[in-house]
Amino acid sequence: MPFHQEYVGIEQPVVSQLIRELRQTLKLTQEKFAAQLGVTFPTINRWEKGRATPSPLALKQIDTLLKQLGESPDKILSERSKAIQAKYFSAKEPQASVQSD
Repeated sequence: MPFHQEYVGIEQPVVSQLIRELRQTLKLTQEKFAAQLGVTFPTINRWEKGRATPSPLALKQIDTLLKQLGESPDKILSERSKAIQAKYFSAKEPQASVQSD
């Protein structure tokens, strides 16, 4: 499955919660979070307010960021990042096919 198909199933209200929760976990302003993701402040603002939806590529970047933060030596940040990833992305992971012999 192409990577972009993994991230299209997240609904708008959930995306808004994801963006806000991750940004607040990182203790970043919308401006600083936007810079970290390589987007503009108005883009983050629209995502959080539900006026726009991140592209599948942006959602992939967010998922990758969460995976990296999950490896953080900061135990609290690591645990929160893993919890956020499980909450928003775990159902989106592609399922491995099982073959019977």
